[in-house]
Amino acid sequence: MKKETLFTHIGRPKAGLGTPVSTSITRASTLLFERAEDLYRKDVRGYGRHGSQVHDHLKEAFIALEGGEHCALVPSGLASCTIAIMACVEAGDHILLTDSAYGPTYSFCQTFLKKMGVETTIYDPRIGADIEALIQDNTKVILLESPGSLTFEIQDLPAICKIAKARGVTTIIDNTWSAGITLSPLALGVDISAHAATKYFGGHSDILFGAIISKNKTLGNSIDKTAKAIGLATSPDDAYQILRGFRTIMPRFSQSEASALQLATWLESRDEVAQVLHPALASHPDHAIWKRDFTGGACIFAIVLKPVSASQVLAFINALNIFGIGYSYGGFESLCIHCDPQLRRDHGDKFDGPLVRFACGLEHADDLQADIEQALRALK
Repeated sequence: MKKETLFTHIGRPKAGLGTPVSTSITRASTLLFERAEDLYRKDVRGYGRHGSQVHDHLKEAFIALEGGEHCALVPSGLASCTIAIMACVEAGDHILLTDSAYGPTYSFCQTFLKKMGVETTIYDPRIGADIEALIQDNTKVILLESPGSLTFEIQDLPAICKIAKARGVTTIIDNTWSAGITLSPLALGVDISAHAATKYFGGHSDILFGAIISKNKTLGNSIDKTAKAIGLATSPDDAYQILRGFRTIMPRFSQSEASALQLATWLESRDEVAQVLHPALASHPDHAIWKRDFTGGACIFAIVLKPVSASQVLAFINALNIFGIGYSYGGFESLCIHCDPQLRRDHGDKFDGPLVRFACGLEHADDLQADIEQALRALK
């Protein structure tokens, strides 16, 4: 079954007499039991924090998306990464973190985990099988992100996962860029796939949500216990909205993906641009790995401008009319950010000019191109 069909039908109530097409929302904190002896049963939900039917249906959709065996739902994309990590480590352990990781995840590892007695080593995202030299006896997790959050390096997932499996190390990937649509990391050997469902699955920039899909139920149960111990819960209204996002994600994703590729291809020809960072372009240094492991692109990419002042970069971004200025992506609106103030890299490429990231929404690609073209005049 194609994903367009699967996502239209999965996680819906079984048709009966006048059955609603979508799962109903149940809002509850207290759940009542007819008999006192049922209160402590392990096979039923005992409290509203443990979810509802709409949560169950959403988990079913994410499991189908990634081909996993278990899904945990959390309140944000950052929580999908941090809870997955915490479920796999304890004091005295060591983790490996790609240098291209999402900034807040990087900060979590360098601050919170450090305070908890977990050591982090930052590695080159293009390290491939050479990551074996960095694995210590107490290494428990390798955190992956492909492409990189701002710099778009593609990691050799099969090579890294093969080493990790042989050494008994759990692999976790932030798979938000592809939405699980153009990359299937669990099929490539990754153990846990984390998503900021806030983005493509929310689709309208008005909800925060995260999902953690595990290759097996043993890992999934550990993640559930961690989230439960910390006291995390997700609203049934939010879960309903994310499940609704599944119904239209394929056409929305396809349009924004096509717009990003059109703009990236066009920007390669602009005199103001030194480099375009989009793995679907043949000019990208990791294009061969992308072509092997991915089935398509996504809505975001970045450009390196030829050397200009910081004030010129800001003038360019401020001159955009259709692109909004803000974080995130995957919504209906296009966005642009200046990356340099948050860019920190110990490994990988060093850029000679300012880094700017574009996220394409659902506007017409020609209008987005015209908007960038008129804004580029601000660089002069």
